[in-house]
Amino acid sequence: MKRKSIICAGFAFAIVILFFCNLFYGTVSIPASAVMDIFFGKEIEKSVWANIVLQSRLPQAVTALLAGSALAVSGLMLQTLFRNPLAGPSVLGITNGANLGVAVVMLYAGEMSGLSYHLSVVFSAFIGAFVVLLLILYFSAKIKSNVLVLIIGIMIGYLASSGISILNSYASSDNVRAYVLWGMGNFSSVHSTQFPFYTISILLGLFFSILLIKPLNALLLGENYAANLGVGIMSTRIYILLITGLLTAIVTAFCGPVTFLGLAVPHLARMALGTSNQKLLLPVTILSGAAIALLCNMLTIIPFGKGLLPLNAVTPLLGAPVIIYVILKK
Repeated sequence: MKRKSIICAGFAFAIVILFFCNLFYGTVSIPASAVMDIFFGKEIEKSVWANIVLQSRLPQAVTALLAGSALAVSGLMLQTLFRNPLAGPSVLGITNGANLGVAVVMLYAGEMSGLSYHLSVVFSAFIGAFVVLLLILYFSAKIKSNVLVLIIGIMIGYLASSGISILNSYASSDNVRAYVLWGMGNFSSVHSTQFPFYTISILLGLFFSILLIKPLNALLLGENYAANLGVGIMSTRIYILLITGLLTAIVTAFCGPVTFLGLAVPHLARMALGTSNQKLLLPVTILSGAAIALLCNMLTIIPFGKGLLPLNAVTPLLGAPVIIYVILKK
């Protein structure tokens, strides 16, 4: 137990260190002393530095922290529900639903621009993901097999991808390029007016996921055993799908389809702890998801002010080796 407490403290410490590294490090070189002066309200050499730190780096770090936690805990709950190490938020088609909603706006938005365009992208992503979520919930109420629900989710994802391909075929090259850039993912697109909704929604989702620790532990022993313990299998499945669907929809709507965090981070937490006990695993997964997302956000910054890498060019570098290792091990 002492070892597991040390691991939890280690992840928490890593979050603090990486969070401040995200504030100190960026495409614009700002002295660490100036960053500290900004937070203490002191005079600094260049006023533009305060805008960069407070209006760009700080919200981006918080966005990454919350997005990583949300995707990681979603992946853990889905892997537990379906008893499949390769289950993740994107597998059920929810991410593809959000992609389809965004494709409709980005590829055929006409002359929309500025804040109205950005709000339309977020809203359409949320609607697309929510429609797929409702379909998954409908089928989960009709079908008792988790495996069949997983297969239906994959098929719905394929249907959404097909719709995106058709829309791309008729769109202009500029709109297709804008959509492709959005699909690369980033943690810097949460507008200040949307930040409270984004933050509160994810925190609520994380809170409700913690309330599911007991039924998740029961599901590890099998559905029949869980039912004998008094766990409502159908209601638990619906709660898990609803929470993971909403968390995935919110992150995808604001940050784009971020890959591999939901799939790989739960395995990292399991390997670190050496247990599947959700009382330990779920909180550590939340912490490790936040830490990995902050690390990925830092790795998108090309040294010496050369610009930024797409987020989804970085996450597979960390996530894919983990999944390969899990597959080889099992």
